[in-house]
Amino acid sequence: MDLAWPIVGLGLLAFGFGAFSVVISSVTGPKRYNRARLDAYECGIEATPQPMGGGKFPVRYYLTAMLFIIFDIEMVFLYPWAVNYDALGLFGVVEMGLFLITVLVAYAYVWRRGGLEWD
Repeated sequence: MDLAWPIVGLGLLAFGFGAFSVVISSVTGPKRYNRARLDAYECGIEATPQPMGGGKFPVRYYLTAMLFIIFDIEMVFLYPWAVNYDALGLFGVVEMGLFLITVLVAYAYVWRRGGLEWD
């Protein structure tokens, strides 16, 4: 149970920061609202009315998002390996080499298929 206190403390700190941020933003935030402030703002482009179905996003948008998530999650596995590099020894080096080869092959495949090009 002694090891759980730092985790509980970090959870309470995170919750406290979130609650503090919500409360302080409502206290210090602007109180005057007008039409321009309530309109959606997206990259400086004037918002246009959407069709009834909400409009269609190109499939390429979702593919790009999925590729980002996949490669991002794969790279997260490098951090624990870097922390325990000395303890893993040669086995860890070989396994991480195989993992990186797999990631690079997937990256090359996506690149050759044109998944990283913006049309």
